Amino acid sequence: MGNYDPDPKMKFTFGLWTVGNPGRDPFGEPTRDKLPLAKILDMLGEVKAYGVNLHDNDAFPIDASEKEKAEIMKEFKKGMKDNGLVCAMATTNLFTDPVFKDGAFTSNNAQVRAYAIQKTMRSMDIGAELGAKIYDFWGGREGIESDATKNPVDAVKRFREAINFLCEYSIEQGYNYKFVFEAKPNEPRGHMYFAVTGSYLAFIQTLDHPEMCGVNPEVAHEHMAGLNFVHQVAAAIEVGKLFHIDLNDQEFGRYDQDFRFGSANLKHAFFLVKLLEDYKYNGPRHFDAHAYRQSNYDDVKEFAKGCMRTYMILKEKAAHWNNDAEIQGMVKLINVKDAGLEKLTKKFSKASAQKLLATPLSRSQLASAPLPYEKLDQLTMEIIMGVR
Repeated sequence: MGNYDPDPKMKFTFGLWTVGNPGRDPFGEPTRDKLPLAKILDMLGEVKAYGVNLHDNDAFPIDASEKEKAEIMKEFKKGMKDNGLVCAMATTNLFTDPVFKDGAFTSNNAQVRAYAIQKTMRSMDIGAELGAKIYDFWGGREGIESDATKNPVDAVKRFREAINFLCEYSIEQGYNYKFVFEAKPNEPRGHMYFAVTGSYLAFIQTLDHPEMCGVNPEVAHEHMAGLNFVHQVAAAIEVGKLFHIDLNDQEFGRYDQDFRFGSANLKHAFFLVKLLEDYKYNGPRHFDAHAYRQSNYDDVKEFAKGCMRTYMILKEKAAHWNNDAEIQGMVKLINVKDAGLEKLTKKFSKASAQKLLATPLSRSQLASAPLPYEKLDQLTMEIIMGVR
């Protein structure tokens, strides 16, 4: 048994809205008291988290005066310092207030779009003062219930204009933010724009400053759409755009459950941790999850500790998988190398194409090659279950 305490190098973070969630859901009132800012920061210090994330209105009421904002900022900085926390990521709440009932950056109303950009600029100011280097965009109301209500082409153009404007604001202010985009297929809108991570990976290439923009994929959001989250993260890693990640868990096809990391789909969680560790992901690992509605204050702490502990356990198991001689022998067997053919197909040329056409490749011989995937998967399960 290893040491599964949180490792600061893992940069485990929680949002104010995660451990601070009062247990409310669409069908029920809160089941625990709303925690004041200082107590949330104290809790994160107690469970040995690396950092804290926030929406602007998690800490700063939407109608707060400048004096009130200054007092809250002072309290926030003190709480972080006292508990050894950093502010890793900030974002804007562009979904709770009624003004955003039909979207923010994609609203049909130019004044609403302007207000959303203005609110984001002010929120970016807050994040920068707290030390955040990553700024997240989750379009909670950027969508529709009926396509009769909004032109989807115009919506994408409006979103692009807003992001281009905010990139320039970050540059002009010297904030040096990395922008990250968080996809979700539905909820709270019937249909959300930029439904999956791949949507944003394509969108980023159309921006004025694609170099400062990446993605923040979330386990639950891709599982809601029935997708393999590991593959979405791999796509982001492959193009160098995984700047941040939201870890939680989710039953496939359900509403956004935000369960404790690894609590619903342990094999998926294992391969996700293995992917992040194999490719040496060095950004924040943010647990965008909530404790059960039944939990009290002490159980919320157990939830937070559990998220980090599960990651550390799976990290150890991933290393075990990588060092298991039988498993690695099977991996070598199924990954057939051929230096000559790999060189031939790496880059097209007329000569390489002619050589490839002339190369004898036996279809029946290739089809008969052994692929012991059942055994490989069973050995993987035995490592996960702790019997190997």
